[in-house]
Amino acid sequence: MHRSRSTKIVATLGPATSTEERIRAIFAAGVDVFRLNFSHGTVEDHRARVDIIRALEAEFGRPIGILADLQGPKIRVGTFVGDRAHLTPGQPFRLDMTKEPGTAKRAPLPHPEIFQAIQVGSTLLIDDGRIRLRVKKHTEDTIDTEVEIGGDVSNRKGVNVPDVLLPLSPLTDKDRRDLDSALELGVDWVALSFVQRADDIAELRKLVGDRAAIMAKMEKPGAIEHLDDILAITDGLMVARGDLGVELPPEDVPPIQKMMLRAARELGKPVVVATQMLDSMVHSPTPTRAEASDVATAVYDGADAVMLSAESASGDYPVEAVQMMNRILARVERDPIYRQINDASRHEPEATSADAISAAARQCAHTLSAAAIVTYTTSGSTTLRAARERPDVPILCLTPKMATARRLALVWGVHAAFAEDAHNFADMVQRARVMALQEKLARPDDRLVITAGVPFGTPGATNILRIARA
Repeated sequence: MHRSRSTKIVATLGPATSTEERIRAIFAAGVDVFRLNFSHGTVEDHRARVDIIRALEAEFGRPIGILADLQGPKIRVGTFVGDRAHLTPGQPFRLDMTKEPGTAKRAPLPHPEIFQAIQVGSTLLIDDGRIRLRVKKHTEDTIDTEVEIGGDVSNRKGVNVPDVLLPLSPLTDKDRRDLDSALELGVDWVALSFVQRADDIAELRKLVGDRAAIMAKMEKPGAIEHLDDILAITDGLMVARGDLGVELPPEDVPPIQKMMLRAARELGKPVVVATQMLDSMVHSPTPTRAEASDVATAVYDGADAVMLSAESASGDYPVEAVQMMNRILARVERDPIYRQINDASRHEPEATSADAISAAARQCAHTLSAAAIVTYTTSGSTTLRAARERPDVPILCLTPKMATARRLALVWGVHAAFAEDAHNFADMVQRARVMALQEKLARPDDRLVITAGVPFGTPGATNILRIARA
């Protein structure tokens, strides 16, 4: 079973997609990777969903990726007298460390790390930016602000501090417990929320080891400033445009999205574009034309995957949302301009044998009109380099590690299959031929371009290119 497109679909599971019937339906509609949102649900909920996914994987013989998304620190105001207050533009408003319920003049903010880091002139955003405050002065336990954008504010609304690097770990106690549960469930990717710097990824890496791949969620302006350092240590990126769009002017998000996609592509790191992609389909059977264009733009920009959040987790039309996403991706990839953009955005290969082989494989496949590129890999690095080249044929990844196959389910153009490693050249060619035919990526006598490394089974040793007939 393989998809007729290269860009992958990530779908969030939730109340609307918890049953075996619904998960099967959205998988059949086009889902490649399932996201477990640890901001919601219990460990038992997630375990039941994982069991269903792994049963589908066994039934269809297709590796399926599972992404665990950790909640991260949530900064919130306290409660208010009467559960809400109205703030008027231009008025003074104080945030403090007391536990007294808030009024129209002040409110509790039980987060000492903000008081430690805040500066005069900083911006505080409440309720996804609906309320905006400007800091005028502060002490160790008070922040005096002026209301720039007012309105009603209610209990425990979220607070964003876009222009301050907060001295807090992105891993809360809840996240550490959830991480233990996720790894015990055997997830393939762990997404870290509210990353600010590379040290945040390093902290998670110590806990995860090689049990899962790590994805940095880019939703803080400060993280953009440290993008190169974060990319060097993470396995993948998620462009989380929800919080990013709160903390940055909306007009800044599209160019930053393109910049992150380009930087990750250059390093061969997969990128997921997420948040509000088909948001109207939470309650409508069809998207807006602007949403369809937004999804298409992510594909034209070279995203490895696009993600559905509330659309598939709690929406009224989860199956239709996946079907629509699948249709948009397939249509864009048929556009000749899409191939032109992909070719024009290719980066020069690095001066390594693996990059040289991957670039040559792409050229050979194009020149010979090959049916597929077949990569042998243990760690996944060979296949990632092949995907970085964005060939115009599918990449059949053969790996003896199911964990690697599942992680690569997220990567552009990759059809991963579990297979024993080759023992010699003849075995390499024969296994490639059999698997390409079995997976219906080639027909008898089609050309295949095969890459591997000698000694066989050695991670990162890609040094062979072979052309064969299926």
